[in-house]
Amino acid sequence: MTDALPASLFLALRYLRPRRNFFSVVTVLSVLGVLLGVAVLVVVISVMTGFDLVWRDKILGFQAHITVAGEGPFEADSDLWRRIETAKGVTGAAPFVQGLVVLVRGSVAKEAVLRGVDPSREPAVSRVPAAIVSGRYDVGRGRIVLGRALARQLGASIGDSLLVIAPAGFVRSDALRLPEELMVAGIFEVGMFDLDAGHAFCSLGVARDLFGLDRGFHGIHVMTEDPDRAPATAAELAAALPPPFEARTWMEIHRQLFAVLQTEKNMMFFLLIFITIVAAFGITNTLITVTVQKTREIGLLKALGFPSPAVMGVFLWQGAIAGLLGTVAGIGAGLAALRWRNDLLRFLNRQLGVELLPAEFYQLADIPARTLPSDLAVIAATVLGICLLAGVLPAWRAARLDPAQALRYE
Repeated sequence: MTDALPASLFLALRYLRPRRNFFSVVTVLSVLGVLLGVAVLVVVISVMTGFDLVWRDKILGFQAHITVAGEGPFEADSDLWRRIETAKGVTGAAPFVQGLVVLVRGSVAKEAVLRGVDPSREPAVSRVPAAIVSGRYDVGRGRIVLGRALARQLGASIGDSLLVIAPAGFVRSDALRLPEELMVAGIFEVGMFDLDAGHAFCSLGVARDLFGLDRGFHGIHVMTEDPDRAPATAAELAAALPPPFEARTWMEIHRQLFAVLQTEKNMMFFLLIFITIVAAFGITNTLITVTVQKTREIGLLKALGFPSPAVMGVFLWQGAIAGLLGTVAGIGAGLAALRWRNDLLRFLNRQLGVELLPAEFYQLADIPARTLPSDLAVIAATVLGICLLAGVLPAWRAARLDPAQALRYE
């Protein structure tokens, strides 16, 4: 055995063998502490990554990958369309006119973003036409399509008439823009409350009348083959388009949301890692107990010429092995908990009589989760590092033992 393994590792494994005493119980509890900390980290980080991906999918269901705009309204000639549509990775492009409006039905008024679109081009850059839950996607003259939450707030249903007022029409000095009366033709739901409660669609002509445009657009939405490669396509478009046009990606437009999600994920990791640090103190306590119990054996080893670094290695190996066992078991427990997370959620909902994940707020029936190998690697490396450091103090104490003193008092 000693020929196959380093002496330090051999002794560390021997000391870790379960024996029915207090030391054995403390060792098991230390490993369980690491297991719990790792499992909680895996579950929380995976769920937060899942929420990140869900919001990303919902945003991409509503928002085009790239938005081309100038310093103000502009007209798109055939050359501009050619430059955009022939760029590498572009799969579709559609113009839009967009602004803030007030929607009025009876005594109820709600603020929303109204987007005027080209119905023939819009399906190529948006999933909204495929997300209709009532009526149909009809943005012909005199018609409007609302988000489901917005329609609920207005108390509007298919066939109802809404008065649409554009505040920008009141600040123009040349003419007073009258409100438009539009009929609700369809209701969509993309699954993100802010989008479903704050957006509506109409024709380009109606939007131009409301916002005081004789012709042209506010921008062009562009869809690409791969949303993750949108920055490269945007850079190509920016180089191909004449000034003052610029191409902004969906990542830039929603960078604050994703920055908040990433910050929350990092903060949760930072806070939950303290569970592992507490467990590491248990490992330190266990190894200090071992150094006290094995003082005579350590003295004998050093008297026989066992070097101090090798003595330190015994306890560093013990901390590393305990950390490795807890980390591997914790990752397994975390993945198992993720596998049954929604069953647990439904059980708690029934037992507590409350909705822990309200569908009307989160627009989700289940807890999303996505476990990334990179996240598991970071968790494992961090926890193993902490557990290895937990063995430094006991190892240093053992290495400093004087053989004569150790043998004399034993």
